[in-house]
Amino acid sequence: MSLKDDLTAAMKTAMREKAKERLTTLRMALAAIKQIEIDEQTTLDDEAITNVLSKLVKQRKDAATQYEEGGRPELAEKEKQEMVVLKEFLPTLMDQAAIEMAAKAAIEQTGANSPKDMGKVMGILKAQLAGKADLSEVSQCVKALLA
Repeated sequence: MSLKDDLTAAMKTAMREKAKERLTTLRMALAAIKQIEIDEQTTLDDEAITNVLSKLVKQRKDAATQYEEGGRPELAEKEKQEMVVLKEFLPTLMDQAAIEMAAKAAIEQTGANSPKDMGKVMGILKAQLAGKADLSEVSQCVKALLA
């Protein structure tokens, strides 16, 4: 069963259970996927759908932060609830120790020894860890190791 089928099935279940917030979030995710499919005139595979969902989670995270800074905790909470629903369909991310191990291997592979070489290291890690780890955490780890 593809990821898109999982999202559709979850949406149908949310309809039956009358879970309004969950239903709204799933519809929004499916609409974003459908929009990209129409724009690019293609059918997205699971990896592309995972990337779309990751972007949606990042948008929700940024919005929640902005709402909290703006003194709107109720809207921030809504964004966080949407993030929880979307994260159900994403693969589990790597922990900090695994990220550090991958970063050390990439640094050794490129021969990087200063922060100037961060681009080379991140180029390798982006290809390896896309969808498996939060790239901002990867970037922070590489920066710390090269400092």
